[in-house]
Amino acid sequence: MASYQARICLFPKVYGVGGMVSFFHRFSAAVEKYGVQVTNDLADRPYQAVLVIGGTRDLAALYYAKRHGARIVQRLDGINWIHRKRPVSLKHSLRAEYGNFVLSLIRRFLTDRLVYQSEFARLWWDDWFGALEKPFSVVHNGVDLDVYKPVGSVECTSYRVLVVEGSLGGGYEGGLENAIRLVEAASSLVTRPLELVVVGEVSQALRAVYSAKSAVPIRWVGVVERQAIPALMNDAHALFSADVHPACPNSVIEALACGLPVVAYDTGSLAELVTPEAGVVAPYGANPWNLEPPHVVPLAHGLVHVLENQPKFRAGARARAETAFDVQTMMQKYLDALLN
Repeated sequence: MASYQARICLFPKVYGVGGMVSFFHRFSAAVEKYGVQVTNDLADRPYQAVLVIGGTRDLAALYYAKRHGARIVQRLDGINWIHRKRPVSLKHSLRAEYGNFVLSLIRRFLTDRLVYQSEFARLWWDDWFGALEKPFSVVHNGVDLDVYKPVGSVECTSYRVLVVEGSLGGGYEGGLENAIRLVEAASSLVTRPLELVVVGEVSQALRAVYSAKSAVPIRWVGVVERQAIPALMNDAHALFSADVHPACPNSVIEALACGLPVVAYDTGSLAELVTPEAGVVAPYGANPWNLEPPHVVPLAHGLVHVLENQPKFRAGARARAETAFDVQTMMQKYLDALLN
């Protein structure tokens, strides 16, 4: 393991739930193993580099850090786009467009190097905001394989399909609708009962609506601490990745590390992450960019195949994570971008 005598700024400090928060905590916890000190304050100099997690409104401070010799590396997720296709509040829409503007401004004018979370994300940014003549790398997310790991054997008198998202409201309800349709379609093809388990922020009003119209039982877990995720994944039989065009969903990486097979539609980075031995990625069958309903039958058959071949897919999921998604490998790649 390489060692660095350096200090970096990880900025901005993020709170709440979601992928950026998960990355922030993982990076902060793992980076000290490389002998690197971390600050979250751009004014807390000296430091050799700044890792910008997405964007920040404090462009002046970022520019000042760049002028004083710090290398600026930006970690880029996907681009806000759902608000252009689904009815949302004016405030939500303006915030999304402003976020895109700030991200693209930093990407074009302030960064020295870019780190994209997936090849899909890189092509997306290049397509919407133009390719740049700057060094870049593609680094998938990673997890601590000693924390996210298979534990024991899962009970199989009934099947549990898990959905883990930060939020399933504010225009992202379509992912929940797709999950329900998928499990309903698969329930008629299996001999054991099927249950949908939803982890994430869902309003009580939405819970009532979907519980009333779903033909399969739904267990609403709500928002949980990060430490509770491995146990939930070890108690499930498959994870459905509900996001459309995700850049690199942490829930997928975590599931694979726990030996939980993943089923998903072929949008975003999912085909990059989920190999055939680790789950099933089926064609969407419609236009995902217009949020048209997917063709559910092929993925329903794929889900049934995963549920009825658990040992094979659970071993394949864990093997995939060990090969590609170790957090230490991810940290090494980020530190290379920041300090080499």
